Formats: sequence, structure tokens, C-alpha cells
Amino acid sequence: MKRGLSLHNEQTLADKVRHINWGFVMLITLVSCIGFAALYSAAGGSFSPWASKQIMRFCVGLVGMFIIALIDIKWWFRLVWPAYFGCILLLVIVEAMGRVGMGAQRWIDLGFIQLQPSEIMKITVVMALARYFHAATIKDMRRIFFLIVPALIILAPVGLVLLQPDLGTSLMIVMAGGAMLFIAGASIWLFILGFGAVAAIIPTYYNFFMHPYQKKRVMTFLDPESDPLGSGYHITQSKIAIGSGGIEGKGFLEGSQSRLNFLPEKQTDFIFTLWVEEHGLFGGALLLVLLALIFYYGIWIATRCRHQFGRLLALGLTVNFSIYTFINIAMVMGLIPVVGAPLPLISYGGTSMLAALASFGLILSCSIHYDSKIAR
Repeated sequence: MKRGLSLHNEQTLADKVRHINWGFVMLITLVSCIGFAALYSAAGGSFSPWASKQIMRFCVGLVGMFIIALIDIKWWFRLVWPAYFGCILLLVIVEAMGRVGMGAQRWIDLGFIQLQPSEIMKITVVMALARYFHAATIKDMRRIFFLIVPALIILAPVGLVLLQPDLGTSLMIVMAGGAMLFIAGASIWLFILGFGAVAAIIPTYYNFFMHPYQKKRVMTFLDPESDPLGSGYHITQSKIAIGSGGIEGKGFLEGSQSRLNFLPEKQTDFIFTLWVEEHGLFGGALLLVLLALIFYYGIWIATRCRHQFGRLLALGLTVNFSIYTFINIAMVMGLIPVVGAPLPLISYGGTSMLAALASFGLILSCSIHYDSKIAR
């Protein structure tokens, strides 16, 4: 069967496997392997405790990614609302009985994994908005009342995540939701008004609703040298490590900042710093190129999709991936405040890895079923 022919419901399992975008899969695997190497180095040349667990999670997630990819996109269209409201319920459960870590209540202890529902919520928000806008016209997108429902879809989980408290994830859900509104064709005036409202709210939020540690992060971003051994320690050590890597880096397992434990959270939020210290500008640039290629593949898959749901879903999940990538790298370079965002596929974390692979599975499903008929 030729790729250009209409597939609709004619695809067999063999057809679907043949139509998997294997270049996309190889990129995902290559970036993940860089993450395994970085975690091996973070442990001082040992697979324990981080690399071995991450490899196992990747293998499980990879199987899940293929299963998600092979399921007809029409089934994911039908499952959008159960998935969205199921994640809302999980966020409520976190608030009631979640595990506290690093000053926030974000995880549900399932025994074999610490589940972070906010990571899954970012996927279901994109899915819900893609379904809602699937049948929308340009005229609909210009009607303010039509946009009330998507606003609630975004703000409901944002409010629950803020209660944890997790300002960074809340902002990323808002950014992903805003990107979906832009992609779907919302008026530019909506974004101008939105930015104006946010600018007006920021002083009030900072003075009355921000937690002390969140205020400290903002002040540290503005002047990290004001408390180099306290709140500014993370970003100061990160900049030192990145700068000391130079052009070619210090060599694998030879990063002094990480080996001597000057670099905090080197296996999670600051893993890009560890990689650049050891592999320098060349290694950092190579990783950025690979991440950019994943972004390119996601956009390419979205643009060739013949149904609006698939286009919006693939675009939204690709933008979500790029937001996380940009936030993490900008954070460790001191360009934005530290917000606790992992680097997709690289940072240590079970829910983060599985959520990323689930997103890629949905993008691959859009690719395989690019010609499916979905009722408007």
C-alpha cells in the first residue's frame, strides 16, 4: 500500500507498523541514551541508582509508546474527556493525600512509582483542547463565549496545581494552553488582553499569594550573587559548571562540579549542566540539534495530518515538549528563575519519562492515522 493512498479503516496491524515514523523513534531513543549516559556519569560511573531505573522505565515506556501509536486515533478522540477528568480527579487526590517532596505535595505513592499527576495533566489538557477545537470555525474562534470552555479546561488544573504548590508546572500548563488557542486561530487581541491582565495581576500575586521560597527564587534570579551559598547556590554552581566545560568539555566522567557534588540536583533539573561541563559547547550544541529535530518531526507530522484533531494534538504536544526543553535549558543558564522543570527524556524521573513517551505515542498515532475520518 502506497503512503499517498487513503488509508481510513483499511490498515492492518502490519500496515500500521510499517507506517511508524522510525526516524522519529530513533531520535527519541538517541536522546534518551544521552540521558542514560548523563545519569551514569552523575552517579560517578555507576548504573545505580539512577541510570538503571531510567533505562527500565524507558523500555516500559517505549512499549507503551508503540501501543498508543498503533491504537486508532478515533479511539483517543473518544477517550479525551474520561482522560481529562480522570487527571483532574488525580490532582484532587494529590491535594488530599499526596506525598510531600521538596516543599510541595505533588506525588501519589503507587509503590513501584511516584506518580506526578500534573505531568499527565499537561497531555490531557492538550488533548481536551484539540477535541474542543476540532470542529471550530474561524468565526467560532472570534466569539468570546466560545472560548469560555477552553479557558475553564486550562484554569481548572492550573488552580489545583497551584495548591500543591507548583508554580512552574502551572505556568507551563498555561503556556501550552495559550499555544493551543493560538494554533486554533484565536484573535491576537485575546493574547494582548491576556498579557495585560497577567502584568496587572503579577504584583498582587507576588505580594499576597507567592510562597516565601518562590519569592526567593525570583530575587535570586535578579541577583544570584546576593546569596551565593544560599538561595543563589544552584544557579551559581550551574553557571560555573557550564563555563568550565569550555568548547570541548572536560571529558566523560571528568566534570569537577558534578563529581565533587558542587552541582545540586545534577540528575534531574541540572542534568544539562552536567552534560555541557563534560562535553562542552560541542556536546551541548549536539544535544540541542537532536532536540530541535524531534521538534521538527513533530511539526512535520502535524502539518501532514488531514484531520483537525490530529493536527492540533500533534502540534500541541510538540509545543509542550519544546516549552519544557526551553524552560529547563534557560533555567540552568540563569536566563529565567529556577522553576523545577525537568529536561524531557534526559532528566531522572519516572512520570516525566513515561509522560514524554506517551506524548510521542500520540504524535505517532497522528502520523499513522493521518488520513482517518473523524466526525466534526
